Amino acid sequence: MTDFLFENSWIIPLYSLAGAVLTLPWSLGIIRKTGPRPAAYFNILMTLVGFIHGSLIFNLIWKTEAQQFVFHWLQVADLDLTLSIEISPVSFGALELVTGISLLVQIYALGYMEKDWSLARFFALMGFFETSLAGLAISDGLLLSYCLLEALTLSTYLLVGFWYAQPLVVTAARDAFLTKRVGDIVLLMGIVALSTYGQGLSFSQLDTWVEVNQLDSTVAAFLGLALIAGPIGKCAQFPLNLWLDEAMEGPNPAGIIRNSIVVSAGAYVLIKLEPATTLSPVSASALILIGTVTAIGTSLMAIAQIDIKRALSHSTSAYMGLVFIAVGLRQVDIAFLLLFCHAVSKALLFMSAGSVILTTSNQNVTEMGGLWSRMPATSLSFLAGAAGLIGFAPLGMFWTYQRWFSGAWDVDWWLLLIVMFVNTFSAINLTRLFRVIFLGKPKVKTRRAPEVPWQMAVPMVALMVVTILTTFAPLKWSLWLSPNTPLALEQPELINQYAVPLLIASGVLGCVIASTMKVRKAWARSSNLTLRFFQDLLAYDFYIDKLYEVTVIAAVSTVAKFTSWVDRYIVDGAVNLVSIATIFSSNALKYNTTGQSQFYLATIVIGIGLMLWSMLNGQWSIVTNYWSSM
Repeated sequence: MTDFLFENSWIIPLYSLAGAVLTLPWSLGIIRKTGPRPAAYFNILMTLVGFIHGSLIFNLIWKTEAQQFVFHWLQVADLDLTLSIEISPVSFGALELVTGISLLVQIYALGYMEKDWSLARFFALMGFFETSLAGLAISDGLLLSYCLLEALTLSTYLLVGFWYAQPLVVTAARDAFLTKRVGDIVLLMGIVALSTYGQGLSFSQLDTWVEVNQLDSTVAAFLGLALIAGPIGKCAQFPLNLWLDEAMEGPNPAGIIRNSIVVSAGAYVLIKLEPATTLSPVSASALILIGTVTAIGTSLMAIAQIDIKRALSHSTSAYMGLVFIAVGLRQVDIAFLLLFCHAVSKALLFMSAGSVILTTSNQNVTEMGGLWSRMPATSLSFLAGAAGLIGFAPLGMFWTYQRWFSGAWDVDWWLLLIVMFVNTFSAINLTRLFRVIFLGKPKVKTRRAPEVPWQMAVPMVALMVVTILTTFAPLKWSLWLSPNTPLALEQPELINQYAVPLLIASGVLGCVIASTMKVRKAWARSSNLTLRFFQDLLAYDFYIDKLYEVTVIAAVSTVAKFTSWVDRYIVDGAVNLVSIATIFSSNALKYNTTGQSQFYLATIVIGIGLMLWSMLNGQWSIVTNYWSSM
């Protein structure tokens, strides 16, 4: 039985696709009498089957060598396009994360989307969403991974635009789709370029390919920059970071997966591409620079948001920035641990936020308060998720930081300062949100807020337990993935001795600062002009969208107007001139139709004579010049 499950482990992503197909009779309105809930049950059942199948394989292959299943998709002459699947503890660990969180989110969505008239369509899209993510987790081929990334972009567009009757939702879906397409197109260029140097490359072959092929420094730099473009869009990194903020207009259950798994999927591809992306110092430095700018900038943006989902989404970009820095430093193990701990904690935070939004019908944190006694499960879930994210001992992120700065890795003071900055402002943001939402006196919209139904409470509590259990993940991590080995230091450097105490102090400092901040509706926008300037600067995301309008959008609009003018007056003018000349010439020639054969014969003789004269005149001049030169 285990051999059968192992040999057919590649079908695990297809379970969720089958669940999406089974929902079609309800989502298309073919079946109406039963209501849409059976569609949700089918989808949840197939996700559960996929999770169980993946768990069995994961236990079977733990601490074994990776294996590849290769399917030859197209073989023409020298062209051999393959679809490659990797069966390894890393790939199936990622698969378990995808299917496990998806299962909890879909149960959660039963309560959150209970009164939505299009519940069946939502679960169909969720099944397609999960298929793309699960396939990406075990994919080992560049071509297959790119196709799945495109499917992920499409499913993101469909889920963000789920409530398509609202104008803001349509705008958010369009911006998310177009922003991610920018990164995907550049990534495709990089994959095509990479395939020209090694046809049919897979992720597992990149290490060998890098050792064998010696690329020119310029080619390696451009190749690395092209390959990181796709993950920049998927992980909402600067300058393609605004789509994740706008995507919060979609349903919250989809936002849970988007902020925990989808961004992790983009970073997961980046980690697998690490041998090629860090081949040039230019691309490696670009990873560190982009991650640093995003981590610092989005951490500042988050503390100025009064929308609960937008405040959490900016935090997602900040932690993905740390992952980019770890990959740029070629410390892949740390990047994996950051992804895992962030995904679990952020999913729990968004579940708690969704519960608050559902019961209060409100997302403005300045209108909340006093929910601790009314929503204990939601409050504890938010508290556990926040503690797991800011490195609160002994949860998973704390041990990840401890492992990063334990002396086994080549780190510098600038890296410690960046991590401390992100940790401090993350603590400020989450403590501020917890205090104004759950503590204090109840307000108008929170006085009668009940606890959420069991469909939402059970997944929250289960994920809270998982968040606590992630404590052991960094401690038990025994797989070695990074290309550079740890340092064997007999005595740790000064930075390693004080890193963990400083990180703990940064989290405590953030909590203290946030406990003294006052966020009230009347003070949501300060009357002090200097404070208001900085407040608006952070709240409006450093006006990056305005910067786009006066640069990229203005340039594209100007070029479009110019090409429209050329097409209308030059291209169309030339075509119209030819047509007018044809009309006039045909009208003139129709008067020559006399019916006299001698006139036609004379016309032919004159025409042939003119053609011969023009041809022989050129030849005669050549002959004359030749004899004159003799």
